[in-house]
Amino acid sequence: MALPPPDPQFVLRGTSAPVHTLHFSCGDPEPDIPLLFSGSENGFIHVWNLKTHRVDTALDGHGRKSVYCVETMGGKDRLLSQGRDQRICLWDLAEGRTSVTDSVFTEHVGFCRCSLLKVAQGRWLMAMAARNLEEVQILELPSKTSVCTLQPEVGAKLGMPMCLKLWQLSCGSQPVLLAGYEDGSVVLWNVSMGKALSQLICHQEPVMSLDFDSEKAKGISGSSEKVLSIWSLNEQQNLQVYTTHELVNAGISDITIRPDKKILATAGWDHRIRIFGWKKLKPLAVLDYHTATVHCVSFSDHSSPRERLLAAGSKDQRISVWSIYAQT
Repeated sequence: MALPPPDPQFVLRGTSAPVHTLHFSCGDPEPDIPLLFSGSENGFIHVWNLKTHRVDTALDGHGRKSVYCVETMGGKDRLLSQGRDQRICLWDLAEGRTSVTDSVFTEHVGFCRCSLLKVAQGRWLMAMAARNLEEVQILELPSKTSVCTLQPEVGAKLGMPMCLKLWQLSCGSQPVLLAGYEDGSVVLWNVSMGKALSQLICHQEPVMSLDFDSEKAKGISGSSEKVLSIWSLNEQQNLQVYTTHELVNAGISDITIRPDKKILATAGWDHRIRIFGWKKLKPLAVLDYHTATVHCVSFSDHSSPRERLLAAGSKDQRISVWSIYAQT
């Protein structure tokens, strides 16, 4: 008989608004305190202390407009956040500071999260949806130099970019971007050349979220439909549908593969978090705690596998934190 799904290890309350994005920073050695950053619809970023389960700091830099992306940039003191005020903010949190040190005006009206890739010590690439609806802009940070603008071919009709994932096979190799679009397709872009290498229609509806495993050259995407699409990248850099998985209920807000590439989690419009084995997409657990849409899921970056956590943020203003399959 299957074991009943576990309860959350703990629940974080106090955002006073739906939670749209989560990001852990737990990889540093003791005595550093493991942190979880959350971005809310009311424009606040909360920095949660995972030892006390309380908010250490509340950051307010997006004019009370929804925050839908938060990432650290090489340690917990440098933070990037993106909001519906069409701004991407860079923060300095060292020594208790709470100041925005720089910002990028995106002029993009959608809710496509930017994607970060560390390319050298202190240097990052950032992909973001641009002002022109179908375009993606690549900037270098912290200089904010434009690297390129990725434009679909004339007449391609991909619609807006909905989700982005920058990656590279190894440090120093060419950066590549996977972008999911409004028309349901996923496109692989060569960032250095600024051109599309491959396109695959994965969904009938807009691609809401995707993640990619560069070791296995395999990715996964979800949309408002009842289907997860798993696709692969061959040696010729062509995207191919690998398999699809039918879901019980429609609507996926977010997908993330755990850093060890063993399992993945999906955030569902049906209020549920689903856990799958990444190798064969075997359903492992349905976590049923939230009372509204789950907007985001994130795995912790603890160095010890036993301490690994999964966090989910919901429209119900709560963040559930789980310890599941932490030993595998």
